[in-house]
Amino acid sequence: MKLKLKRDDTVRIVTGKDRGKTGKVLKIDAEKGRVIVQGLNMVHKAVKPRRQNDKGGIIDVEASIDISNVMVVCKKCGPTRVGYTGEKKNKTRICRKCGEAL
Repeated sequence: MKLKLKRDDTVRIVTGKDRGKTGKVLKIDAEKGRVIVQGLNMVHKAVKPRRQNDKGGIIDVEASIDISNVMVVCKKCGPTRVGYTGEKKNKTRICRKCGEAL
């Protein structure tokens, strides 16, 4: 599966409970087509204490979002689709709206 997102991209959530919020991409799972965005799609997770001095309990962690539910945010014009320019060797990602390099 070819992905147009990269780690540390700023993305906006298009659908779901966090629709309209923006965040930074932390991790991409290309096989499953999912992405983890910093501070968004938070879920509760029960954690056991691993060492004697650790505390267990319920923590909040980021859950993955389907890659089709996020859009890259251009610094100039906001959420946009990603295009490419140049040949295979020196291909760069560009904004489809304004042509700015991403």
